[in-house]
Amino acid sequence: MYRVLLVEDDPRLAELVMEYLSGYEFSVDLVTRGDTALEHFKQSQPDIVVLDLMLPGMDGMVVCRQIREQSEVPILILTAREDTYDEVSGLEQGADDFVNKPVQPRVLLARLRALLRRTQTKAAAADTRVLEFGGLRIMTNDRSVTWRGQPCVLSNTEYKLLLVLAEAAGRVLSRDELLKKMRGIEFDGLDRSIDNCISKLRKKFDDNLSEKIKTVWGEGYLFSPSAWN
Repeated sequence: MYRVLLVEDDPRLAELVMEYLSGYEFSVDLVTRGDTALEHFKQSQPDIVVLDLMLPGMDGMVVCRQIREQSEVPILILTAREDTYDEVSGLEQGADDFVNKPVQPRVLLARLRALLRRTQTKAAAADTRVLEFGGLRIMTNDRSVTWRGQPCVLSNTEYKLLLVLAEAAGRVLSRDELLKKMRGIEFDGLDRSIDNCISKLRKKFDDNLSEKIKTVWGEGYLFSPSAWN
């Protein structure tokens, strides 16, 4: 499942998009205001963003720029504006695609899939490493993970965090370091997304005693390479 952050204040359109995409490989998180979009983005860590331009609270162009400053996540702008200036401006602010309303749901689905394929192909071409620790195998070319010979399904955020930890195996990483590597932002003392994601990873890798991913109190987290045997 791919996580979509839909930033849209039209309730009828939002319902249509959510219902349609949920029938395929997407789960959708809806935000109806521009001024709350960035915070939702930080919390949900979506795989792709569908962003309206005319939003209450904050213009979509500003939201696009804020998200792009923190992440390389694909952004598709969906808007009723037909001015070519807006399309050019949106792309300059960091958007990856621009679709005018009204849009057929199947067309939107195709555009989202195309953006995700493009992103994954680019990432695969740039990184072809294989990281192995005992029963854990991480293949960066297709972002796949196996645990004791069996495929392990991870969300985009879970995969990124596991990879960052594994790359620094044997070294303690603070929450600040983890957030900077994953999202390019600093730890504000309140963000619990890393802790929540660590908890999910421990469940998926039978780490009930927190031996594989250790908590080093007051410092951060440590990926223990010997504990995965």
